[in-house]
Amino acid sequence: MQLTWKGLALAVSLVASTAACSKKPDTPKTAEPPVAQNEATKPSTPAVVYVSHQDGPLTVYAVGDYTKLGEINVGEGARGVGLSDDGSLLVVAVKSSADLAIVDTATRQVVKRVPVGKNPEFVRVLGDRAFVAYEPSSEGGPPPKPGSKEAKAREKAKQDDDDDLPAQVAVIDLKKGEKIKEITAGMETEGIEFSGDGKNIIVTNEADENVSVHSIETGEVVKRIDTRQYGIRPRGVKRAPDGKHYAVTLEYGNKLLKLDKDFNVVDTTPTGEVPYGVTYSRDGKEILVALARGKVIQVFDADTLNLKREMPVGDRCWHFSYTPDDSQLVVACGRSREIRVLNAQTGETLKTITEGDMPWGVIVSPKSVGTLDMPGK
Repeated sequence: MQLTWKGLALAVSLVASTAACSKKPDTPKTAEPPVAQNEATKPSTPAVVYVSHQDGPLTVYAVGDYTKLGEINVGEGARGVGLSDDGSLLVVAVKSSADLAIVDTATRQVVKRVPVGKNPEFVRVLGDRAFVAYEPSSEGGPPPKPGSKEAKAREKAKQDDDDDLPAQVAVIDLKKGEKIKEITAGMETEGIEFSGDGKNIIVTNEADENVSVHSIETGEVVKRIDTRQYGIRPRGVKRAPDGKHYAVTLEYGNKLLKLDKDFNVVDTTPTGEVPYGVTYSRDGKEILVALARGKVIQVFDADTLNLKREMPVGDRCWHFSYTPDDSQLVVACGRSREIRVLNAQTGETLKTITEGDMPWGVIVSPKSVGTLDMPGK
């Protein structure tokens, strides 16, 4: 049977009509339940930089554009800084008041002051305890040049003074807000580090040329490493992220020492002039050293101690810290009165912030890798 064009059109129309009638109406879509936020999806806490000053307040900057967010007045002579594990407390060693200022980072207000002792300087935090090195017999200020009249006078005064006292490391319970014990260190203790198991504290004693290891529980000396055969004035100390090595700088020996997990010197290498602040990269592959007089940060291979590159900075740069993503270094340069932000790989200066109160310490929250905080934390 042949269909005419008119019949074919009628058939198509009937099929379309039947399909339309049999089609179910669209049901409205229900709203999907909100996705629960986990640690991976939660917005990250904005990173900030805290900078201490010997002659002024702490300053606070936003990581990224480094907008100044404010100041925290803790008193003159603020040097060592540390952060509690959760970042809620900032602790600051203050020379003028001979104490540790505990700051609430949410309000940026001092919530407690804990008396420490004369000339508090370096601060490190382990759990809910802060460790603060102070020097009862120290006059403070920069060390005299070796061999100078001032250096000889100081040495004679030490020999003649029966009351010359070794440095102490005050242990502060941050929850209680009080000093709970003291560990007797060497003469003019500078750097502080912890062993990987958290049982020992390692300190550098610049005036009697040694690195001493003490039991945190008892305060007893576990080991003492004489550095005079390698160089004088041990200053910075840092543990490798894997806990198998320690890096130590000899300020007037222009030397970097590498210690094994048992605190034996296993390698050394020359540095530029007056090495001070030292840290490992987070992956443990590099050791970074700030040269106070050499005006660069030197980067060494952590395995071979071969010098890999240098990054120019300002005058007397004491401490520095990586940003949380490890892409930048924030450097406190005291004598040139500035903060430098560097590309951590190329050394390019990304930003220079003028600060007239002699910047000393720098720490980033959330906690990153730096000279004043624990590697890998």
